[in-house]
Amino acid sequence: MKSDEQKFIEVAVVGKCIGLKGEMKLHLKSDFPQQFKEGALFYINDRDFLKIEYYNPKRDIVKFVGFDDRNSSVKLVNKKLYSTVEMSRKNCSLADGEYFWFDVIGSEVLEDDKLLGEVIQIDRIAQIDYLVVKSEHDLVADLNLAKKFYIPYIDRYIKKFDLEAKKIFTKDAFLLLESS
Repeated sequence: MKSDEQKFIEVAVVGKCIGLKGEMKLHLKSDFPQQFKEGALFYINDRDFLKIEYYNPKRDIVKFVGFDDRNSSVKLVNKKLYSTVEMSRKNCSLADGEYFWFDVIGSEVLEDDKLLGEVIQIDRIAQIDYLVVKSEHDLVADLNLAKKFYIPYIDRYIKKFDLEAKKIFTKDAFLLLESS
């Protein structure tokens, strides 16, 4: 079993071949395009990885070392590229108040000292991140509330995120749960 630092994070999907020299379309699933640069390594499974020869961010075109023609690169179509927590922390810069999704997932969601649930995933819809929260068991059983609900990660609902304690403090999120 992998430690948290070795946990794989999907960061891109390799798309179709472009031209005859091994270039390919790259579909990013990351907010950190700066990690896709010459010499960068990305896993495609537990032990195999690809090394970027070059990347054109304006066109999202990538070429991998050792894949120099269309015939060799075609086997990479639809391959998922993965980073690790450790690699992401090293290669991606966060601004003050920004967090990696993997740091937020698993956090408790609290409002006025009441546990609402736990973040189980994050969905991005129209440039807004939504926390998908699995509702606290007692709220579901006792109050017949939804088993999961969404909280937009915006100031209107999120008061504070305590990274070390893995706790998100909210306002009016309980209203979202009640209306789910």
